[in-house]
Amino acid sequence: MAVSYKKLFHLMIDNGMTNAELMEKGGFSANIITRLKRNHYVSLDSIEKICKALNCGVDDILEFLPDNMEEK
Repeated sequence: MAVSYKKLFHLMIDNGMTNAELMEKGGFSANIITRLKRNHYVSLDSIEKICKALNCGVDDILEFLPDNMEEK
């Protein structure tokens, strides 16, 4: 299964939060933002930091897609 983080970026827009603000509040590097934008693997620790920073649940920031639906 593939993972899509589109929900995260929509949530950030809705909250008026920039990538830099999320990184500062979550305490992680720009590398994590790059991985999220490319729908690459991100550790559960990083997902937890993002959820805490945005005060949301995992299902609010990511969704699983069947492999044939993976976006490039």
